[in-house]
Amino acid sequence: MKLLLTSGGITNASIRDALIGLLGKPIADSTALCIPTAQWGHPMCGPVSARGFVSGVPPWGGMTSMDWKSLGLLELSALSTIGAERWVPWVREADVLLVDGGDATYLCHWMRESGLADLLPSLTDTVWVGVSAGSMVMTPRIGADFVQWPAAPDDRTLGVVDFSIFPHLDGFPENSIAQAERWVSEIGGPAYAIDDQTAIKVIDGTVEVVSEGHWKLLTS
Repeated sequence: MKLLLTSGGITNASIRDALIGLLGKPIADSTALCIPTAQWGHPMCGPVSARGFVSGVPPWGGMTSMDWKSLGLLELSALSTIGAERWVPWVREADVLLVDGGDATYLCHWMRESGLADLLPSLTDTVWVGVSAGSMVMTPRIGADFVQWPAAPDDRTLGVVDFSIFPHLDGFPENSIAQAERWVSEIGGPAYAIDDQTAIKVIDGTVEVVSEGHWKLLTS
């Protein structure tokens, strides 16, 4: 897949331009599916924030209120009950998957349980736009600090990319660069600390940071 891994979504012109470049066509000509599943695994999320993401209303809005040719909802926890013959065509026909934040381990669980994780390698032309946990799920580990789902067996996620992500840099008191450096020493491997004005673009293993804000490459 073509990945646009963000902390806060499509928050500025540079990230929006990166999205259009990955799509290879205007947003108005592109079809999207939004995935709110990660929200159900995080105690700070719930029905109001999930509706906010899906509807695009402030303060949760952004990606789903963009001028898409069509926009649909894909709830991963329902997919295993309806059969792949129904939902796989929906995913294959979409130009972009908009994947919201919440708990990355919960999202990872349902990506595997539903079969979406197994489908990813075949979606070579699809763009994955992650927000926070929707980005972190593509990394090898998220660190114990970010695991909020009580049933999570550990902090491991899909490992589609070979780096980890520390999101919302300076967005909360506990998301300081000092905390990020402590966090990366525990998880091992390279990681990017990114704020909500930053995205990481990945195409065929090539990584590019797109930012109008602050970020730092961390090593353990």
